[in-house]
Amino acid sequence: MPWLRFTADHDFRLPGSTIAYKAGWTGNVTRAAGDAAVAAGKAVRLKTPRKGEKPEDADDKT
Repeated sequence: MPWLRFTADHDFRLPGSTIAYKAGWTGNVTRAAGDAAVAAGKAVRLKTPRKGEKPEDADDKT
C-alpha cells in the first residue's frame, strides 16, 4: 500500500461506495486508489516513512 500526499480533492469510486480524499491529506491508501489519484494528477507518491518518522519527512530524504 503506497503512501500519498493529495494535492487536490479526489474521489475514489468503487461499486457501491466512494472514498473521498481531501487536498493536503497524507497517508497510506490502497494501490488501486493510489494509482487512480496519481494518474489523475491529484496526488504524489511518498517514500514509506520509517517507524517514528513523519511521512512528510520521508519525502525529503533520498
